[in-house]
Amino acid sequence: MTFSSREFRDALGCFATGVCVVTGQPEDGAPFGMTVNSFASVSLDPPLILWSLQNDSDMYDTFASCRRWAVNVLRSDQQELSNRYAAKGAHELDPAHFEPGTSGIPVMPTTLVSFECEEDARHAGGDHVILVAKVLAMTHRDSGSPLLFCAGNYATLAG
Repeated sequence: MTFSSREFRDALGCFATGVCVVTGQPEDGAPFGMTVNSFASVSLDPPLILWSLQNDSDMYDTFASCRRWAVNVLRSDQQELSNRYAAKGAHELDPAHFEPGTSGIPVMPTTLVSFECEEDARHAGGDHVILVAKVLAMTHRDSGSPLLFCAGNYATLAG
């Protein structure tokens, strides 16, 4: 390898991504949320999405025991939600931030869209695990533009 992990991370940061909060509730635990920007579509038929979780994340064990969760795509004015659920150890969902979705999974009703999912597969991906899920239900609110993250900063669409 002729570049450092930091150089690689900085180069990847040139690609703007959307910001999401993944929410769920284990059978024996409180509803939780965790900010991610590794969300992507996989397939339209069947409807599949993916996101990645760092192997040393403080939420790794929670996701190991939770096969159903929702991906909530944040609006450009929701930086505070992103920051709130990105902090280590601060993942319990504030009751004002969620409601039960169609399938009973906690969703964030003020976001652009919520995808309620059931895990379909897990794949090792270096220092991350790649979680592929089937979309069970979706609520598309389409009220605003997405919150973006690029080069270590939040961004919004121009236009």
